[in-house]
Amino acid sequence: MAIEPTPAATTSLPRPPLPGEIAARISPDRCFGYVTALAGFGTRHTLSATDDPARGIGAARAWIRATMEGFAGAGAPDGLSVAFETFTQPPTPDGRIPEPTEIVNVVGVLPGRMPEAARRRYYVVAHYDSRNADGLDREGDAPGANDDASGMAVVLEVARVLAEHGPLDATVVFLATAGEEQGLLGARHHARQAALRKESILGVLNNDIVGDPSTPEGFPPTPGARRLIRVFSEGIPRHADGGTLARIRTLAAEWDSPSRQLARYIAEVGEAYGLPVKAKLVFRPDRFLRGGDHSAFNESGFPAVRFTELDEKYSRQHQNVTLREGRPHGDIPEYVDREYLANVARLNAATLVCLANAPTPPPNARLLTAELSNGCTMRWDRSPESDVAGYEVVWRDTTDATWTHSRDVGNVTEYTLELSKDDWFFGVRAYDRDGYRSPVSFPTAASE
Repeated sequence: MAIEPTPAATTSLPRPPLPGEIAARISPDRCFGYVTALAGFGTRHTLSATDDPARGIGAARAWIRATMEGFAGAGAPDGLSVAFETFTQPPTPDGRIPEPTEIVNVVGVLPGRMPEAARRRYYVVAHYDSRNADGLDREGDAPGANDDASGMAVVLEVARVLAEHGPLDATVVFLATAGEEQGLLGARHHARQAALRKESILGVLNNDIVGDPSTPEGFPPTPGARRLIRVFSEGIPRHADGGTLARIRTLAAEWDSPSRQLARYIAEVGEAYGLPVKAKLVFRPDRFLRGGDHSAFNESGFPAVRFTELDEKYSRQHQNVTLREGRPHGDIPEYVDREYLANVARLNAATLVCLANAPTPPPNARLLTAELSNGCTMRWDRSPESDVAGYEVVWRDTTDATWTHSRDVGNVTEYTLELSKDDWFFGVRAYDRDGYRSPVSFPTAASE
């Protein structure tokens, strides 16, 4: 059944139907099949066997690549391409990598079709390595069904439906990383290389522990756990230098990083298309004092967020598989909910379609401060895409978490609101002829 768009609360512009149609193609059975296949390799520890065709991380990465390549064969000739990204990781000071180790990421790329947009890249990411209670145990079972075969299922299923559809305006990348459990090694290498290449990565959706909406043992049920996925985002950019930090303080922009705008965008997509699982925005970089692969992208200056279920199950996560009341207990497929997992994949898929088909966020957005005034004048540069139809100015109270008001101002690059810049936060986004909207650009201050 197709998922129909509904108007967003903050705008009257119609929503294009394609994101809902793509989301509806996600298969719960396929998602669960990816989880069971990955758990079936016994262990995917970063230090495990690379030459065994049935067990270990080598077999797992070969299967991931072959699976993605199968999706590539179903699409257009200029569609999805798949490759290994390999590097040697030296021993780490913490001992989690005790000897030089080959780390291999699997990278699928669906190139954009619009010349002005193809340079932009949007990622869906998960790590495919796993571990048990002993972080150095390269031999013992570590099925890693929820951590993080569930995230890999999202990456693979979104890759399948987008490859079958064909290219979007901008480029979409499907990244399976290794070495996450040893310190985000695969993601950090990929992000640093992308930064050196000056790639235009405008959004990274990291899925890590996204398959089990149940309540932890001994705790009361969490309201809405089956209908929500936490989306974590940094407020102050990790890579910010002293000048950037000073500007953030001056503008009171601690809640308005590009990653935070990306998180708000995900929430808007879920609401606009009435998706079964929606974003619960959590304004932290990650869970308390913890990190994930999105953190590696943040370190390199790229907007990135993390998807994680509402309640982690620490009695099964990073644990050995044991028997409890005669049944296997641990991070095994039996504890992954296929319908919930598919619904998380739907939110990822719809968001990626919206991001990739939307215009670039308006560059050089700024509030004019040449003279004191009771109103607020904004200026911005035009987004580069040829199908841009206009712009929306958005605003919210300084204590609101999301954008609550918007106004279609047409195809202009300056607009004045009769609202005090003291009392509101403002932004601007572009929209195209099909109704796709960009994420919001948060303005700086300028005299002209």
